[in-house]
Amino acid sequence: MNREFVTEDAGVRLDVFLSHAMPEMTRSAVQQLLEDGRVTLRGKPVKKNRKTAPGEVYSVEIPEPRGISAVPEEIPLDVRYEDGDVIVVNKPRGMVVHPAPGHPDGTLVNALLHHCAGSLSGINGEIRPGIVHRIDKDTSGLLVAAKNDAAHRYLAARLKTHEIARVYEAVVTGRLRENAGTVDAPIGRDPKNRLRMAVRPEGRPAVTHWEVVARYPGYTHVRCRLETGRTHQIRVHMASLGHPILGDTVYGGKREKGLEGQCLHARVLEFPHPRTGETVRVEAPLPEYFTQVLARLGQPEE
Repeated sequence: MNREFVTEDAGVRLDVFLSHAMPEMTRSAVQQLLEDGRVTLRGKPVKKNRKTAPGEVYSVEIPEPRGISAVPEEIPLDVRYEDGDVIVVNKPRGMVVHPAPGHPDGTLVNALLHHCAGSLSGINGEIRPGIVHRIDKDTSGLLVAAKNDAAHRYLAARLKTHEIARVYEAVVTGRLRENAGTVDAPIGRDPKNRLRMAVRPEGRPAVTHWEVVARYPGYTHVRCRLETGRTHQIRVHMASLGHPILGDTVYGGKREKGLEGQCLHARVLEFPHPRTGETVRVEAPLPEYFTQVLARLGQPEE
């Protein structure tokens, strides 16, 4: 399939322009198209770091999606909302979202393929069918998947324009003095450890709004609302304040007996429905591991 896009502004990196023009595709997917020579200007392939000029017409060859190779598995799902276009699942802590090296099966995608009888969008290819956004393996909570390509494109576009509300709750180490605040700090790959992200001046814009739910001796229960959705965003931003998430040893959090991974839960998901435009709000109560942590912390401060 070939698509054409006409530029309006000058000086914009081509991969940035195309990722905005095709919100259903990730920036890395757009860059792969460029590297494969599938983006042309006047019939000649162009580089991803090319700067646009007004009135240029770029032709983009989008390959047909390959068949989905992840195997359907009968794995129980906590479905919080479902219709013919979307499904919202409360993912348990410890479940990987999609197959990857070291996790070929037992993932949320495997479970969705069985539950939805293969009816998932194919935009993200063979190992991430239907996946619009992700949450970390050791983060629990809500995630929406698309059942068709039209719903996927719509939700991906809404994510880019910050029209999907994602609210998390976490327990962080230390006592936050303010009752609320905002972290506006770009995030990029940590040059010293490629498995970590970090606040980096050259990183991608990232904004997290937080507020205190309750304070405990040495800890704070917080609610965080994502304005953007970078990898490990809440984990990185809270650590940058000097208050890493409890159990998140990757970013300096304290180990907690009986807690595997970070104490972080995606509690609320709110989005416009791709077919009707009406607001869909879904909430997942705090899981047992989270309430057990709060119980061990004792009585909250007045």
